Amino acid sequence: MIETRLIIEALVAFLIGSIPFAVLAMMGSGIDIRKVGSGNPGFNNVLRVNKPRALLTLAGDMLKGYAPAAIFYQPGVDPYFHGWLLGFAAVFGHCYSPFLKFNGGKGIATSAGVMLRLYPLLAAAGLAFFVLVRVTGSRFRVPESGAIASVATWLFFALLTYLYVDSFAVRMALLMSVFLTWRHKSNIRNLFD
Repeated sequence: MIETRLIIEALVAFLIGSIPFAVLAMMGSGIDIRKVGSGNPGFNNVLRVNKPRALLTLAGDMLKGYAPAAIFYQPGVDPYFHGWLLGFAAVFGHCYSPFLKFNGGKGIATSAGVMLRLYPLLAAAGLAFFVLVRVTGSRFRVPESGAIASVATWLFFALLTYLYVDSFAVRMALLMSVFLTWRHKSNIRNLFD
């Protein structure tokens, strides 16, 4: 019975994560975000085209990570495995959206939303770190500054879980870091081309 509930909740988290906020935010603009810039339906690509719509995308992508954990996960009652399962499901939904023929974004904003629910203080520190690295990279015109900030922030978050949480959280944070780094493989490749 518990396993069935977890499967259903993970499926709902996946479907919530699948909502393509980048595409929705660009509706009415005449721009298909999947055909401009990097072609990625996520915050960073929308930011290249339209800053106000990028903020809508960011809010939506974070919300779809936060919402499933807020709906189904009860800190102090449910094991952390439950929260991470919902988080991975939402991030996978974002990255492999059935509404976009199983394409999608790279998962950073959605994963940040999940962590805001599971570890709010650590996530706040991670978001501050992201902004610092991203703004610094942009100011100095560092290539792929968004990807660098994204991957570096997840590694920073994994370090925070090592310092302040437990070994399970560290393993999950490192697993998420590896997955999100893999999602940024084309950006990383661009750094060496």
